[in-house]
Amino acid sequence: MRLLHTSDWHLGRTLHGENLLAHQAAFLDWLLAQAVSHEVHAVVVAGDVYDRAVPPLDAVAVLDRALRGFAAARIPVLITSGNHDSAVRLGFGSRLSELAGVHLRTSVADIARPVILADEHGDVAIYGIPYLLPDAVMADLGAERSHASVLAAATSLIRADADGRGIGRTVVAAHAFVTGAMPSDSERDIRVGGIGDTPASVFAGLSYVALGHVHGQQGVSSGAAGTTVRYCGSPLAFSFSERHHAKSVTLAEIDNAGRVTTARLATPVPRPLREVRGKLDDLLARADAAAAGLAGAWVKVVLTDPVRPASPMERLREKWPHTLVLDFDPEGALPGSATDLRRLARSADPVEICGLFVEYTSGGPADDDQQAVLRDVIEAVQHRDPTERPGDLELAGAEPASAASPAEQAGLAERPGLDEAGSVDEWLANAGRSDDWLTQAELAFPEPASKPAGSKPAAA
Repeated sequence: MRLLHTSDWHLGRTLHGENLLAHQAAFLDWLLAQAVSHEVHAVVVAGDVYDRAVPPLDAVAVLDRALRGFAAARIPVLITSGNHDSAVRLGFGSRLSELAGVHLRTSVADIARPVILADEHGDVAIYGIPYLLPDAVMADLGAERSHASVLAAATSLIRADADGRGIGRTVVAAHAFVTGAMPSDSERDIRVGGIGDTPASVFAGLSYVALGHVHGQQGVSSGAAGTTVRYCGSPLAFSFSERHHAKSVTLAEIDNAGRVTTARLATPVPRPLREVRGKLDDLLARADAAAAGLAGAWVKVVLTDPVRPASPMERLREKWPHTLVLDFDPEGALPGSATDLRRLARSADPVEICGLFVEYTSGGPADDDQQAVLRDVIEAVQHRDPTERPGDLELAGAEPASAASPAEQAGLAERPGLDEAGSVDEWLANAGRSDDWLTQAELAFPEPASKPAGSKPAAA
């Protein structure tokens, strides 16, 4: 029995603003081709099909196209919902989709309802455990409020069903964080009561456990002979913490005794992820030498300049056009908060106080030009007419706002408010100067439709 194990597609996700949907669609085309060429019996998708509960329409279209491809190739697909998915939306039409070989497992009621496939050695039962939020399912499963408890209850149902059917080879797809797995920055925290993981021992006795949620491919020890527990990882990188991952899907083969061997099939990489660190001028000076490895990559740059340089992203993208992230980690320690407070308490000069803010936000003291701007603005505030409103403040070079004439001011005072006006039309006609408002003709509200005498309003 050959299975393709994949998870964490996160259709609709972006990488720091970069749209990944075209690359995700290319991956799904590649996945179908791999399933056909390796003559797999089924594809198992362990959750997080979409990136959010209400996916964008184009992500739904990509999934629809992919599933039609597997149905046309007559390759069964079992899909569980992950913590990013809406179980109800993903599971819509599940009984109908089974006629096409797409088996959706998104509810507690379907945990012990397997997809049964056969090879030359007999039957294999494939079960799907959706992401189980303890607060939502513990009553249905008779479990306690923890991930370990609800998963243990779910696998107990699966073991009982397999035993009742007399099937010894069992596969379970589950979306969970298993103790000992190595996470990355792009997985959503699923902790409940401060605990987000569950021991792999809850899966003891099963043949193969196809896990989703963790984005790095890895095996996890179940502590039980004959049970293989594995994360296939996400097919694409979703954060720069995954830049060293070797993205893949898992090809799992189950022999007649339920023993499992696995192989990794490397997924297409749209662009490598790279991170560079240093002062901006130094990075740009050696950019040409590094261009071969960075010009075509998605790049994260960490600048160590003591003061933020001008227009750093624009200058970096001239060399490395796919720079996505710009972080600052200035060399030398910034002043501590206690030191800042002491300096602020000793200062009575508003210019100096604003200068401290500039230093805090930029990593270095305000230069002469910045000090001059601060001084001009503060002096303009200090010397303005106290009868002016804050919005009337005129900075150097700004065009003065035109004030209403005495006659206009008198007219404004005479105009009635809505409560005093005889009608809305009268209030609108007098609400502002004639050049500020549309006329009744310009508004062109439609006339209300006439109703037959004695007609009644329609029911809401």
